[in-house]
Amino acid sequence: MKALLLQGPGEISQMRVGEAVKPSPQPGEVLVRIMATALNPVDYKTGNQGNPHWSYPHILGLDSAGIVEEIGAGVNHISVGDRVVCHLDLTQKGGYAEYGVTSAHTVSVIPEGISFQDAAALPCAGYTAYQALFHKMHVSSGQNILIHAGAGGVGGFAIQLAKAAGLTVLTTASAPKHEYVHSLGADYAIDYQQEDFVQRTLEITDGLGVHYVLDTVGRDNATRSLKALAFNGQISFIAGPPSINEAISFAHPLSFHSIALGSVHASGNLAEQRKLAQMGDHMLSMLQEGKITSTLSSTITLDEVPAALTDIATRHVTGKIVAMLG
Repeated sequence: MKALLLQGPGEISQMRVGEAVKPSPQPGEVLVRIMATALNPVDYKTGNQGNPHWSYPHILGLDSAGIVEEIGAGVNHISVGDRVVCHLDLTQKGGYAEYGVTSAHTVSVIPEGISFQDAAALPCAGYTAYQALFHKMHVSSGQNILIHAGAGGVGGFAIQLAKAAGLTVLTTASAPKHEYVHSLGADYAIDYQQEDFVQRTLEITDGLGVHYVLDTVGRDNATRSLKALAFNGQISFIAGPPSINEAISFAHPLSFHSIALGSVHASGNLAEQRKLAQMGDHMLSMLQEGKITSTLSSTITLDEVPAALTDIATRHVTGKIVAMLG
């Protein structure tokens, strides 16, 4: 099969399309003929660092949509010919290839009317936002949330999901991207390059702070975000924890949630793994009903993936990029 091959750690820009062995499904798995695979920051991060589970050449790519071509023993709820989307195991060969395998209990069947590219745009960023809002912070209608980097993948989905859940949404974004984040549903856009986001958040909330923060930027930003939280506020973080011990206070109690979507495959926890499919089913339903968009910004070919991952690494990409294989 054709695949985009990573020859070693840190060689993302040198990746080229070549031949790889077509995988076969093991018991409990499905073989998917991949039609579209989304690009994510985790691709360049893990591609640069490598992984002890990998053998080279390795195939990156975590979010794929396609057609089930073969099912492994014991799979009864998925059939050959089903259109599916999946979040792949980052320790295994990925989705920048014509075929991929994954555990059947983690895939979602794509409803009629939804394209492969829109479906592929959902998992990594969308499920991360969903998990942070609903499985960790259990957000409630009528409250408010500060979502960092609202023009990015996770932020874009988080804005939409939060608005659909009845929250008031504040988000950080550079000024040229304010129109975009407002189009997703953000009530307030804060220019982090020109404004102090803590001060602006407190102004908007009459000094009380927000009930929730979703930080996708890093440890320092997460730590500073604690000052924007209200009494009994909650923060979810995906790019490094804030200084938690220093922030624990009787006068200002907070809750902290670590989000690591991709590690669930290695957890051995079937109930948590099945939540990937549950999140996918719900988000695909919302997409079908027009309650959210896929935030798809462009489609590219497999050959164009290395350059696009370099662009994503600069954090200046808006929305989702998807590579088309079919």
